[in-house]
Amino acid sequence: MPASPLSVGVVFGGASGEHAVSIRSAATVVGALRRGDNADRYRLSCFYIDRQGRWWPPAVAEAVLSRGLPAEAADLPAPAGPPGFRGFPEGALNVEVWYPVLHGPNGEDGTIQGLFTLMGVPFVGSGVLGSAVGMDKQAMKAAFAAAGLPQVPYVCVEAAELADATVEALLDRLVQQLGFPCFVKPANMGSSVGISKATDRASLLAGLREAAALDPRLVVEQGVKARELECAVLGSRTLEASVLGEICFEADWYDYTTKYSEGLSHTVIPARVPDAVADRARTLAITACRAVAASGLARVDFFYDEASADLWINEINTLPGFTSQSMYPMLWAASGVPLETLVHRLLQGARESAGQTVPDAEAP
Repeated sequence: MPASPLSVGVVFGGASGEHAVSIRSAATVVGALRRGDNADRYRLSCFYIDRQGRWWPPAVAEAVLSRGLPAEAADLPAPAGPPGFRGFPEGALNVEVWYPVLHGPNGEDGTIQGLFTLMGVPFVGSGVLGSAVGMDKQAMKAAFAAAGLPQVPYVCVEAAELADATVEALLDRLVQQLGFPCFVKPANMGSSVGISKATDRASLLAGLREAAALDPRLVVEQGVKARELECAVLGSRTLEASVLGEICFEADWYDYTTKYSEGLSHTVIPARVPDAVADRARTLAITACRAVAASGLARVDFFYDEASADLWINEINTLPGFTSQSMYPMLWAASGVPLETLVHRLLQGARESAGQTVPDAEAP
């Protein structure tokens, strides 16, 4: 154990559509870092980024965590200042390791990772390249294809193709290549934000316009009737894969409401699949991480057709959720790594990736 506690900065919130989910994830991470041996290992400071991208000090961050809700203007000290990053709040420059708990653009896409890299301070999770490629579904799918990983048929679309002069040709191409049902996704969002299911030309066009309002880069995927499996990956220099989990739900598909509402979905861990399928998924999960240069932590999602035994990679998430309903910590708990140990290993892995000596890396 270190002679003195390590200064850790947990940053959460962010200027993205997944702001509220980030707060819930951060509450779980902070709780784990303040329990058991971690309370002696780490000196924790929390920092909140509001929806306008402004950074706030620990007093504000703790209040947001306590409420569990995004801060409104009335909740923030005045004057708030202009939107955007205007420098670190008090205490941030003393942080020795950063733990970003940010989902979506401006936190999971390589931007904040670039900031920490320029500062020369270790941080949990993938670097700039892995974060950026893992966030953008077009780039991610291209990397998976180059690595020969199995994927469902898909088409990349640019928002400019929705112009009046070209939209009908676009719809014709998508219907011909993918058919119905299909799913429309913004390339740079997570937590199912902006995703829609299309069952005819009208719903396809509506879904494209909805996604284009969030991101100029879109992906349209062929719908498949399959089970949804997930695998967690952990490690910096050496990657480890967890047991598999399955997401079960009664809804038509796994949308945002189903994902984050109590009682609308449940998990089965370990997933009830043949050992050969589980082994193949774990191997593919690690290969997927290497394909996009992901490290630290990642969750790889799969579609599994039980009848044909086909296994397709759906996507990778390089900063997966840590809420009470999130698969990533539950998968590791089922693999023998409880939450408190998991966050400890993630912080130690961040230091290892930065070339720092980690005297207590083997501590449970």
